[in-house]
Amino acid sequence: MQINLVLADDEELFRVGLSYILSRDSDVNIVFEAGNGKELLEYLAGADRLPDIIIMDIKMPELNGVEATKTIHVAYPEISIIALTTYNTKPFIRNMIDVGACAYLVKNSPTNKVLHTIKQVYFNGFYYDSDVLKAIKGLQNRNTKNELKTVFDEEFITPREKEVLELICQQFTSQEIADKLFISKRTVEVHRKNLLEKAQVKNIAGLVIFAIKNDLVSTFMID
Repeated sequence: MQINLVLADDEELFRVGLSYILSRDSDVNIVFEAGNGKELLEYLAGADRLPDIIIMDIKMPELNGVEATKTIHVAYPEISIIALTTYNTKPFIRNMIDVGACAYLVKNSPTNKVLHTIKQVYFNGFYYDSDVLKAIKGLQNRNTKNELKTVFDEEFITPREKEVLELICQQFTSQEIADKLFISKRTVEVHRKNLLEKAQVKNIAGLVIFAIKNDLVSTFMID
C-alpha cells in the first residue's frame, strides 16, 4: 500500500515538519507541498498522476482552503480532502464538510490520529470523528444555508452586503448608504442586521472589527 499525499499549508515550518513526520510511515508518500490553494491547483493541472489525498489548511493566501476544496471537489472528485487547520469550531467544520472535505482535524491533533484519519479516508472514503459528527448533527433542525458558510467562503456575504459593509466601515449612516447604493434605508437596515448575525456580533463596532480582522473590506476611515 502506498498513499500518495499532497500537503497544502502556507506555514512552511509546520508544513515541512508535518511532511517529515508523516513520511516516517512507510505507507505514506508525500508527492507535493503547496503554500496556497492557487499553487495547489496549478500542480494538479499538470500532474501526471493525481494524489490520493490532500491535507488542506483553511487560511491560505491567493486561494484559501474552502475555495480550493470547492474547485477540487468538482474537477477532481477522485481526490479525498482532509482539512487540517487551527480552526476548531462547528461553523468551520460544517463549511469544509459541505464543500467536499471528507475529514476534519485540528493542528494540535496527535500524530497517530492524523495517520489514522489518513488511512481511514484512503480505505473508506471518509472519516468523521465525534466533533465532526456533532457539528453535522447540529444542522438537522436548521434550514439556513448561512450555517454552512464561514468567512473563507466567497458566498459568506453577498456582493450587496459587501458594499454595505464597506460603507459602514467608512462611517456612513444608513441613510447615506441608501442614497449611495440607490436603495431604501429599510433595505440597508436589513443588510446591516444580516451582517451582524453572520459575524455573530452585537453592534456596529464589533462588525467593523470583524470586517477588518478578516480582510472583508478594502477601505477604512479613521478620524
